[in-house]
Order: sequence, then structure tokens, then C-alpha cells
Amino acid sequence: MSKRRINKVAVIGSGIMGSGIACHFANIGVEVLLLDIVPRELTDAEKQKGLTLEDKVVRNRIVNTDLQKAIKSNPAPLYHKDFAKRITTGNLEDDIAKVNTADWIIEVVIERLDIKKQVFENLDKHRKPGTLITSNTSGIPIKFMSEGRSDDFQKHFCGTHFFNPPRYLKLFEIIPGPKTSPEVLDFLNGYGEKFLGKTSVIAKDTPAFIGNRIGIFGIQSLFHQVKEMGLTVEEVDKLTGPVIGRPKSATFRTVDVVGLDTLVHVAKGIYENAPEDEEHSIFQIPGFIDTMMEKKWLGSKSGQGFYKKVKNDDGSSEILTLDLDSLDYRKSKKANFGTLEKTKSVDKVTDRFPILVAGDDKAGEFYRKNFGAMFAYVSKRIPEITDELYKIDDAMKAGFGWDNGPFEIWDAVGVKKGIELIKDLGKEPAAWVNEMLEAGVDYFYTVKDGNTYYYDIPQKKHLKVPGQDSFIILDNIRKTSEVFRNNGVVVEDLGDGILNVEFISKMNAVGGDVLAGINKAIDLAEKDYDGLVIANNGKNFSVGANIGMIFMMAVEQEYDELNAAVKYFQDTSMRLRYSSIPVVVAPHGMTLGGGCEFTLHADRVVAAAESYIGLVEFGVGVIPGGGGSKEMAMRASDLFRKDDVELNTLQEFFLTIAMAKVSTSAYEAYDTGILQKGKDIVIVNQNRQIAAAKEVARFMADQGYTKPIPRTDIKVLGKQALGMFLVGTDQMLAGNYISEHDKKIANKLAYVMAGGDLSEASYVSEQYLLDLEREAFLSLTGERKTLERLQHMIQKGKPLRN
Repeated sequence: MSKRRINKVAVIGSGIMGSGIACHFANIGVEVLLLDIVPRELTDAEKQKGLTLEDKVVRNRIVNTDLQKAIKSNPAPLYHKDFAKRITTGNLEDDIAKVNTADWIIEVVIERLDIKKQVFENLDKHRKPGTLITSNTSGIPIKFMSEGRSDDFQKHFCGTHFFNPPRYLKLFEIIPGPKTSPEVLDFLNGYGEKFLGKTSVIAKDTPAFIGNRIGIFGIQSLFHQVKEMGLTVEEVDKLTGPVIGRPKSATFRTVDVVGLDTLVHVAKGIYENAPEDEEHSIFQIPGFIDTMMEKKWLGSKSGQGFYKKVKNDDGSSEILTLDLDSLDYRKSKKANFGTLEKTKSVDKVTDRFPILVAGDDKAGEFYRKNFGAMFAYVSKRIPEITDELYKIDDAMKAGFGWDNGPFEIWDAVGVKKGIELIKDLGKEPAAWVNEMLEAGVDYFYTVKDGNTYYYDIPQKKHLKVPGQDSFIILDNIRKTSEVFRNNGVVVEDLGDGILNVEFISKMNAVGGDVLAGINKAIDLAEKDYDGLVIANNGKNFSVGANIGMIFMMAVEQEYDELNAAVKYFQDTSMRLRYSSIPVVVAPHGMTLGGGCEFTLHADRVVAAAESYIGLVEFGVGVIPGGGGSKEMAMRASDLFRKDDVELNTLQEFFLTIAMAKVSTSAYEAYDTGILQKGKDIVIVNQNRQIAAAKEVARFMADQGYTKPIPRTDIKVLGKQALGMFLVGTDQMLAGNYISEHDKKIANKLAYVMAGGDLSEASYVSEQYLLDLEREAFLSLTGERKTLERLQHMIQKGKPLRN
């Protein structure tokens, strides 16, 4: 069988989802053809220009307007604005024949079966045999769509449900049609994981598939529960947010963002198409939601929903909250529960669930009802929507941003305790759960040899979750592979001669324990191993330095200790580069300040595409002090060429620090010089990142890694550059663009990056620049304004960032 390749994709329909899908394929380097309908009438602007319905600019107006709107939206659908060049637009009349050049056609038109069938009839005439063709429907049965199409069409047709926004939400549901080839399903499953960076889940052709069936049940349950329990919007969002490992937007803010109309559409679809569902009535729309729909209070898209942003008389903005009884907007109220207070010191989310269901207040009652209803519901969806319980958990984690799926939460509460919660509601779990317990099995998941196993219902035993061979999950290997631990890091043996340093400090902030742990790991690796990876499975790689430690030393004027601490940080960064083993850093999420400085000093970087990397120290009144300022001066020097304007190159690197630029993806970090093309790599599927970093470290070791020689050839421009920077900061201050304190910080940075006030361009060592950097950092920590900023950020509980 020939190996299928996807070089070009045709996306039919350019609305929010269609344009988003097109952008994400462009993100991964695929050529995209994006088509939509031809307008039926001219706009006033087109009439004024004398255009007709036959003009190309008019005929492609809908597709081009939609795509540009998507590109300008926030959050950005593209990893880099230049990737838009990979998308070609057209219309379904003039350009439909071009789909014969596509390897995969994705239909994303309006959710009406009659229209979809018309589109498929037209596409069937033009697609070449063997081309994949899929629908991004969120609920229309797949079996109805391909009726009457050619055998080749039906064999290569199925549903591929992306979640919105396609770049950010990781769930990729694949729903087979009646005649879909197993080869097609296998291909899409693997392609979604490896190329699109998704969690692929093959679902059954049932109403709303897996993610929305369970997710909408959860939201609809809450809609009914809030009135019954007398809960406010704020209380529900407090109870269903980060405390239980869900996004900050929790429930009602999420509905506002997604759109109430979208949720109601899916809920009605389930209600109409799943009459046998034992919780059928839950999918009925409550009265207060009907009223909101009538008033078009749909959320962000209509300017108001469960929350409403208003301008006060003094010009300030305020978020009002909907009172669910009166349906009037009122000032927001703070939500407080004693049960939640008991979980504040519990870092691991799964350890909080037993505390939450044991609460003796309204929060405890809420969790018992909420989890009990969810446990009963998911147990009875097997085998209706899927045969494997792990697919339900995968769908909820990847599609709704939950840290833990329903069966993982049930395990954390305890299977027997979960059944109690179900029975307290007058419900029963599915029979297979009781049978599992009777057989002496009281957990849905277990870990063996670093792999996760799930309880398989037909075989009545635990089986390995498929697809883990390309993943390294640190939670699974830590117990058996730990070689060192302190309060800041765990060092694990990844096998094949490679160690890993995992940060475990709060928010993965860099303090003394983290620095000591990195140095210990290098000691171990140099003695008994071949390479080192620095990676973790946290939400973020690292938010930067421990500013509380810096603040205390500065306040106490313990400058000798602070100098030693900063030098220790610098020495650790330098040791990453000049150790005798290859060091690979694997950043993801927020990689700020000190986390960015470690990235800068790695031999190689394997970055997750969703990495937000930057040197943000300006935000607290200092410059990068862990080698970052030195490194940016050195990288500028490496780009100097004979005929180039060297000052302009240096200025770009200076502004990266002075403007505290943070990339919105790893690809943007190439522009700022933090990642280096041809050396550092970007990986779309973050689940594969640590395994890929290990492979890179192993490859470097196998190729004969030799410790680099410390640099003494860094060209600095001295007074020439310093003068330019000082004039610039004077002008910025005069124009009221910066404060006196900002000018002081910028001038300190300028001094470092210029190499001091040398009379002419000179070649210096890294250590020379590090000494300048450390001196500048220390002098700024003595500034009152810097101390005020540090104190403010500590009080707000913020990381070292703007």
C-alpha cells in the first residue's frame, strides 16, 4: 500500500471554523486552498467603485473578508503572520475544479444537511479518486451525508471534528461513516497526533459524538442545578475553574466566549436525536436560557451574556454579572467557600477532589451532586458513544481544557465513593462498574512500567492506552526513574543514557533549589550519562526567577548575598552551554525571564509550538541577570557582517529586551533571536516533546559531542552604540513614552549590550559581558522604584513578567 502524504488541503467554507482550520494547516506547512460562495449582490462600497458581480475581487469577497478577519483575531490562529502566504483563496464556482489537486478536502459549511449534501455532490465530480474527504460537522449524523455518493467517495469519507479555535484546542474527533475504510481512519488518527498536534479520538456516529455529548451534559446539568441550589454565576465559576483543574473561564465565562447560541444549538440537537438518553430532560433548555436567547444575550459576540462589560461615568470599565433570578445585571460579588480554603495548600489537583466532596458547606454539596451526576452519565455512555473509557477522558481534556477527565476524577475520589455519590442522587451507575468492583478491581487506571493502563470493559482487565510509545509522561516514570530530588527539581533517568531535570517549584519559578538541582543533574550526567534534557509536563515551562528571594535580599541590602545569587544563576546558565554533555531544553507555555535564559544557553532547543518565550525583566525594573543580556549582545554580534549596519542589528536585540517582547508562538521566537533557525526545532504535538528532546540529546551524543570552547570573540561597539542608545532614551523620555526609571533601566541595558563605554569596537569574552550584566542588575535592585514594582508583583502573586 502506498504511503499517503498530505501536501495540499482544500477547505470548503471560510467562516470562523473554516478559516481557523485553514490557518492551522498553514501553521504546519501544508498548502491550503480556501473556498466559499460567490456573493449575490454588491456592497455599497463596491457599487461606488463601479465593480460588478463578475469582478474577481467581488466574487472572492466573502472568502477574503473571512480569512482576513480570522488572521486579525485574538488569539491569533497562525503561529506566524507569514504563514498566511500558504493559503490561496477562491470561490466555489470559478475554482471548484482546483480541488482535484488536494490530498484532503474538508467541508466546513453551514450546519444544514441539505446544503452539505449539495456541496458533496459537487465535490464528488471534481475530486480525484483516493482523496480524503471529511466533514467538520459538530453533530449531524455522518451516515446521512455520504448517501448517494460514489463508492470511492464513501470509502474515503468520514467526519473530522475540530474544536474551536483549531490552533489551541487539541481535540480531533474522527467519526467513521458506514463505508469508511479502516485505512482512512488509521491514517487520520495518526496524522492528527503527529502532524496537527492533536489528541485524536475515534468516536461513534452518535449525537454530538464524544466531547460535546459529555461537555454539554455537564453545562446543562449546571444550568438546572444553579436554580435548584440558589447559586450565583460567580459562585459557579469559582467552583468550576482552576480549583478543579478547569480553565479560568470556568463555566459561564466559557459559554460567553463560545456563544450561548452555539451551546443551545448543540443541546437541542442532542435532545432531538438522543430520545433514549436516560438524562434526556437535562438537554431541555431552561427558561432563563430561553429568555437570554430571545434577548440575544449570547455572550462576547453580542456584547453581553452572563457577564457584561460597561463604561462608568468616570471612564473606567466594569464587569457586571447577570442575576439568574431577576435577569438584571448587577455588580459582581466575590464568591467564598470554606471547602475551597481547605484546598489552598494542596498543589496537585487530583488530591483536592476527596477534600471537595467531603465539604460540609454549599460547595461540598455542589461537588457531590455535580460529580455524582457526571459519573453516572459517563458510565452509561459506554458502549453507546465509545467502547473505551479513556477516550471520554481524552476528549474532555483535549476539547474542554480539563486537567482530568471524568473517570480520572472518579479514581481520585475513589470508585466506591463515586458510587455512593451516584446513589445519593437516586441514580445508578452502569452495570459494568459494579461488575468491575465485584471482580476485585477498584480503579479505572493504573500505571505499569511508565505506561498508563485503562480498564477494558469487554475483556474485564486493564489494557495499555494506545499511542504512548512516542510520549514520555514524567508522572508515570517518576517513582521508578528518580535519581535525585530537592524542593525545586526532580532528576529522572529517561533511559538510553539521558537524564531529565523537571522543575517542581511553584509555577516552576527559578530559585536556589532549581539552580542547585540543575548543577547536580549536570554532575550526574557528566559522570555516568551521555546527555541531559530540561523539561516538564507542567502548564508552563517556567515563569522566571523567584522574585520574592530577590526582593528580600534587596530590601535587607544584602548585596554580597545577592551578588553571589546572581552569579550562581549566571554560572548555571553558562554550565548548560559548557558542560561536557549535550544539554537540550524543551520549553512550552510561558517560558519567561530565567526560563528563557536557560533556553538561550542550551546546546539545542526543542520548543513546543505553543511557547510564549521572552525576557520580561524590564517589567519589574531590572535587566536579565542570568546571562540573558549577555546572550542577546552575543547573538547580535554573530549577525554582524562587513557591509551591514551593525547598530541596527544590535538595536533589534536591545529592543527585544527593552520592550519585554514575548513571542506568541515558538515560530515568533525565531524573529526575536531567542530561537535560532537551523539549530532549534519546533514540535507541534507537545505530548511528543520530551521524547523528541531525548532523541536530540541522544543523537548529539552519538555524533561525538565535544564541549564548546568559551567565547572570547564577541564584537561590541562601545561608545558608538552607547551614544545611540542614550540619545534614544532621552528622546523617549522627552516624548513622555517612558518614565525616568524606565530610562535608567534602558541605559543600564545599553551599557551592557554596548560592552561598556569602550572608545572603539572591540572583541570581548562572555565573562566580560556577564560581569557588566551582573553589576547593572545589582545596581537596579537598589532603586526604590524597582523595589516597589517587585513588592507589587509579589502581593499580586504574579511571576516575573509584564
